[in-house]
Amino acid sequence: MFVKQIYTSCLSEASYFIESEGEAAVIDPIRESDVYLELAKERGATIRYIFETHFHADFISGHLELAERTGATIVFGPGAQTGYRSYIAKDQEVFTLGKITLVALHTPGHTPESTSFLLKDENSKNYAIFTGDTLFVGDVGRPDLAVKSNLTQRDLAGMLYDSIHEKIMPLEDDLLVYPGHGPGSACGKNIGKETWSTLGQQRKTNYALQPISKDKFIEILTEGIIPAPEYFSIAANINKSGYLSLENIINRALKPLNFDELKFLIDSSCQILDTREPNDFERGFISGSVNIGLNGQFAIWAGTLLDYFTPTVLVCEPGKEREAMIRLARVGFENVVGYLEGGIDAWKNAGGRIQSIASADPSDMKGYLNQGYEILDVRKPGEFEAGHVKGAINIHLQILEKELSRLDKNKNYLIHCAGGYRSMIACSIMKKHGFRNIINIYRGFNGIQEAADVELETGTCETSRLIQKLQA
Repeated sequence: MFVKQIYTSCLSEASYFIESEGEAAVIDPIRESDVYLELAKERGATIRYIFETHFHADFISGHLELAERTGATIVFGPGAQTGYRSYIAKDQEVFTLGKITLVALHTPGHTPESTSFLLKDENSKNYAIFTGDTLFVGDVGRPDLAVKSNLTQRDLAGMLYDSIHEKIMPLEDDLLVYPGHGPGSACGKNIGKETWSTLGQQRKTNYALQPISKDKFIEILTEGIIPAPEYFSIAANINKSGYLSLENIINRALKPLNFDELKFLIDSSCQILDTREPNDFERGFISGSVNIGLNGQFAIWAGTLLDYFTPTVLVCEPGKEREAMIRLARVGFENVVGYLEGGIDAWKNAGGRIQSIASADPSDMKGYLNQGYEILDVRKPGEFEAGHVKGAINIHLQILEKELSRLDKNKNYLIHCAGGYRSMIACSIMKKHGFRNIINIYRGFNGIQEAADVELETGTCETSRLIQKLQA
């Protein structure tokens, strides 16, 4: 038996390749098929099944293209309805791969069709469970992402409670838990840092697996859910209905643009996505650009912050254009009309105007605060509650653009996140909307805790807070 987790950091997504005796299955594949085909070749295996734990809302699955290239059967859980050929498994249905088996466990709650897959080894012993978005490390799936469903959040939360307690909790402590996402995903409230665990460890540390009533579980799970990014509904419907091939999309999008062509598109109200690293972006960029660096959770933030229906131009480090387009396609973002040929240097050499953003070290914050600067913390509410600079304003990056009216363009702001990636995105959005007096703080709250001589207010981590509330 061979099991491999393929973790895609820019999506915070985990897919899985499982093989026994030359027969293989893939669970929740990303849009690019090559990684799974290469593994099959290395193992001398044939991919027989593609198991989908649910209709994904945060990324475009690779199930259709992988099935076309391998002839494998696409398998969904009970109740799923697709716009393409697929097999709908029954609860407790068994699928054989060589000497091992996978059992479909219908675990609705995150979505109605959500299904976990229990892997039994050569001796029919429970070995691992692939939980999709039903159970994460430290968390469970959010109950508000059902596609075209008349079920409420409370309905789905109740179903999730039953799924966990009836299907997952009775299993062994040493069972490996392989979830569909890791930290940074918006599919859970407070997903832990690890990308796998054991069921025994989750019983001890996961707030949602504590011994509480169903009503209490529903109350906690439905409280304070940050609205899902708008692209989630687009991606879920694409996964349900079907899509164009990846190469078709890439070839259509990768059109080189010169200075005059880009200027015309800018005048026509296209949006500019600059994918360079924050430290490069801050030194010079085209006015109106949004910076989402390829070095971070690029796909998630592009899907969350950009308008899917506005023509988009890429500004990349030369040679990175194809990578950027592939990663945009992972979240169904396909309205790219070209890229700036030669990158930002070509723009500057042609006489194009640029803007810049100031940055400062955390050790300089006290001086700026004495000059009247205010602090804008763009981390998630749970991160902010666990610890922040006293007096800081908290506006989560996901909602920042819609909430800019809460800020005064005539004031001075120090902007930070946890490590520096999200704060530069925030700075670029604020610059786009006319904020001039802003300074990005290098290394974010991590650096502030280490170096800044400013007053901090600390709380408990989100997981501890939730456990305390559940036990109250």
